[in-house]
Amino acid sequence: MTPLKLQNSLTGQKEIFTPIDPDHVRIYACGPTVYSYAHIGNARMAVVFDVLANVLRALYPKVTYVSNITDVDDKIIAAAQKTGEAIDTITKKYTDIYNQDMASLGVKRPDKQPRATDNITHMITIIETLIEKGHAYAADGHVLFHVPSFAAYGQLSGRNRDEQIAGARVEVASYKKDPADFVLWKPSHDGEPGWDSPWNTGRPGWHIECSAMAQEHLGLPFDIHGGGADLKFPHHENEIAQSCCANGDENDLASFAKYWVHNGFVTVEGEKMSKSLGNVTLAHDLVTQYEGEVLRLTLLSAHYRQPLDWTEDSILQSKKMLDRIYQSLREVVDIDITDIDAPALPDDFIEALCDDLNTPKAIAVLFALAKNLVETRSPQQKAQFFAAAKLFGIAQQNPDKWLGYGVSDDSVDTDHIESLLQQRKDARTNKDYARSDEIRDELLAIGIAIEDTVNGTIWKKLS
Repeated sequence: MTPLKLQNSLTGQKEIFTPIDPDHVRIYACGPTVYSYAHIGNARMAVVFDVLANVLRALYPKVTYVSNITDVDDKIIAAAQKTGEAIDTITKKYTDIYNQDMASLGVKRPDKQPRATDNITHMITIIETLIEKGHAYAADGHVLFHVPSFAAYGQLSGRNRDEQIAGARVEVASYKKDPADFVLWKPSHDGEPGWDSPWNTGRPGWHIECSAMAQEHLGLPFDIHGGGADLKFPHHENEIAQSCCANGDENDLASFAKYWVHNGFVTVEGEKMSKSLGNVTLAHDLVTQYEGEVLRLTLLSAHYRQPLDWTEDSILQSKKMLDRIYQSLREVVDIDITDIDAPALPDDFIEALCDDLNTPKAIAVLFALAKNLVETRSPQQKAQFFAAAKLFGIAQQNPDKWLGYGVSDDSVDTDHIESLLQQRKDARTNKDYARSDEIRDELLAIGIAIEDTVNGTIWKKLS
């Protein structure tokens, strides 16, 4: 078996992945806060970890992939106050939209998708343990984690103390013992969601949510934790601190998660996404404008750890590549692979993905496989191609449909096209090739291209 190598953010090294239990690999990725539409950066995380989960499933007999839904947060409360909608209505609406949009990108639903509000009791238990062990304290209605109590704080992000305080981007409250301390529990005021606790009616801080859900649904330690690079500090740093201290493993950061995987940032036409620039690009809008496979391929076109610049040109390049792949598949549509059971993944394809998810190399391998398939017409190679393409999440559609053959819309008079094709067929039967050419030109004039195949003439609308 090809060994999987991953860049471990915790050690800063590319390491051979060795699962805690080879019979059951467990992975957690931080999911969305559901108060609005997901942007393309959120989508990149979902697609990258979908591929990683697929690779793990190809290598190991059982994989449990957990990605949470944050459905209690100050941003959600603000959205409810602004719109007048109930919080439950907002969170259900945007959870459903998120899952639908990710499905359009070929992202499978995680094995478990826990909601923060279903795990409050477990969060309270962890907070109580942290207080008992001297790592947290109650003050002015809040409970805070005391960062100086955990000597290893900062090792994931590599930030020194000054950077930690500045990077937290939170005003230093008077009740904090230390400026770097962060909130585990906060009081809820009128109209805000709240749960009974030993301290007050309140709600959890953001960071404790993922610590609790990861532990509850995967157990500790688990194999891989990850998310976008923006979560490394303070979110993931705080998760490590909470979980290691609560479970008595302060000297072993891997006692929470053994490997940490972070995908890079997404820029738009060379600029950082921001509301002030008006360039926040929403996945929900993109899936109505482009095929999901085109967007997925674009998101995977750069190595996951590198920045990805989202441009119209990059989307166009992905569309052209998929068009060429589907054109190759059209030429081998007659090759039967129904008798080939569980074909092995091509060696160079799985080797690329096992080298720290080298998706650009894997894409090149897929393209070469499709091109070579036309020349060899090998059923075994066709089966291998489809196994690889399924893992990657592309080339899952009918080639004729993708390329537009026989597909009509309101702007196309299908009856008229079929009538002209029949006239052309009659002309060719009568060896009236001049008339046959005239009909081809007539069809081109109305934006219809035709192709003669062994199964008859097919047509498609030109884009």
